[in-house]
Amino acid sequence: MPTSVFNTDNTYIQMIMILKMQKLKSEELPTLNYENLESFLKQSLWKEHQPTSLHEAADQILHVRANDIVQFMALQAMTDGAKADLSDFSDMLGRN
Repeated sequence: MPTSVFNTDNTYIQMIMILKMQKLKSEELPTLNYENLESFLKQSLWKEHQPTSLHEAADQILHVRANDIVQFMALQAMTDGAKADLSDFSDMLGRN
């Protein structure tokens, strides 16, 4: 009997993610998109431990706070910025 995988590729998980995303968008983060939530789950919440049941995954998703995603995205932006070349910021520095 094959075991189910409860990650962001699972249809049930995707439905729960959409519900959570819509709730966060309507209450706190109007610019949040599906990819932001998906990245947070894959690269932060489930980086070390993948849920082993639908119940566990749903509980974790439904307990995500807007602040968790904002902190993750800020850290990701700083990390990406540190890896970039100075010439990547020429438009912000006013140089062509």
